[in-house]
Amino acid sequence: MRNWRRLLPVMLAMLFAAVGIDKAVLCPYWYSHWGTTVEERRRQWPGDEFVKQPGHCTRAVTIHAPAEAIWPWILQIGQDRGGFYSYTWLENLLLADMRNADRIFPEFQSRNVGDIVWMAPKHRYGGKAYMVVGQMVPYRAMVLVQRDDFDAVMRGERVHGGIWQFLLEPVDSNNTRLIMRGTVPDKTSIMYDLLFDPAHFVMERKMMLGIKERVEHQARQQL
Repeated sequence: MRNWRRLLPVMLAMLFAAVGIDKAVLCPYWYSHWGTTVEERRRQWPGDEFVKQPGHCTRAVTIHAPAEAIWPWILQIGQDRGGFYSYTWLENLLLADMRNADRIFPEFQSRNVGDIVWMAPKHRYGGKAYMVVGQMVPYRAMVLVQRDDFDAVMRGERVHGGIWQFLLEPVDSNNTRLIMRGTVPDKTSIMYDLLFDPAHFVMERKMMLGIKERVEHQARQQL
């Protein structure tokens, strides 16, 4: 209960930020499928095979650049790398010590299945604030799974949720759809539905737009 009291102001701040971004955030269906087409929501994506019922939420944005220009920004995601390109002040309210990069770091351009992606520093939250890379398809998909599910996924078992999919789908040679898909555990609480789910939307939407802004700015600089 003590932890909830500490986190409640932070989660409320995130929720208020969501309302400030767009009042439609109060419609769960809208924010669960923000920016997507019907085909994108129904399609089978890399990582869907990990879970029993994939696609709790699917969100998308068009980036005016080829997938090859977007992929490096995805590879360097992580608290100890390039950050998550979202609301730094909100991330740091949760003690994430986040620094969101505005450039590509060559030293962070390698990811493999089994690598840890930190959400907060290693010394926070008992060293458990991380997910694990469960699948890599170069220039197409990076799929993160919960730390406790990694071994099961590697054995080919389907888990109940807790995956995060970063997906790139080329439209043509100069445009790409960045698609984010997530599946949460089957059983969630009212607190999750009212606070954590909309708060995650706020942060993920900003991350997607943050990647779009950085990639397109880089493309303009190279003209």
